[in-house]
Amino acid sequence: MGKLAGKVALVSGGSKGIGGAIVRAFAAEGADVAFCHWGDAEGARATVAAVEALGRRALAMEVDVASSQACRAFATAAEKSLGPVDILVTNAGINANAPFERVSEASFDRMIDVHLRGTFFLAQAVYEGMKARRSGRIITISSQLVFKGAVNLTHYVAAKGAILGFTRALALEGAPYGVLVNTIAPGATDTDLLRALSDEWRAAKVQELPIGRFASPEEIAPTAVLLASEDGRYFVGACLSPNGGDVMV
Repeated sequence: MGKLAGKVALVSGGSKGIGGAIVRAFAAEGADVAFCHWGDAEGARATVAAVEALGRRALAMEVDVASSQACRAFATAAEKSLGPVDILVTNAGINANAPFERVSEASFDRMIDVHLRGTFFLAQAVYEGMKARRSGRIITISSQLVFKGAVNLTHYVAAKGAILGFTRALALEGAPYGVLVNTIAPGATDTDLLRALSDEWRAAKVQELPIGRFASPEEIAPTAVLLASEDGRYFVGACLSPNGGDVMV
């Protein structure tokens, strides 16, 4: 029996990277998992296969989490296929580096929509059911950069900072009903989002890390397992930050 045996989890951005590692870690602990992706059918097929190889059920959907309607439809489909959602991880995200004065309104809006709207409305889609059952876990993904900022990432850090504030506010509302809400603030992790940043940015970033390297997604996923399981039953509005010493919080 795994730590998440009998649970149903929903993970956004779950076909690869940190989200994919969380999906596989949840399945390894006994959970059935629904996850969404955006334009990554190949990664989604591979992740479904990995979940099913562990003897668990999987559902993959292509979803633009910037759409509140799409978020609700995804949650509805997940519950119809797998059952009521016990665990939500709002991992879907995008990244782009640009000097502050060159961040366009369209780029800013997309950054906020994917990160903040996607987090807010996916949480809203499952929250009422969790509250009625007086049990649930909502895990958001922020960033260690909310504590220190970052050059050429103002719109990204703004979006992640908003997620941190949202998490703390919802945690206050949810805890009396058994819905525990927390955030993970990963450090720089070797994913497609990190590789999309400039060579100069990545070279400078790795020099800042006491541990001397970027994380692998598999080094972030155990934090999600902790918060999703009974081991995490006393975390409320917490921010856990596996970041290799980049920020010591």
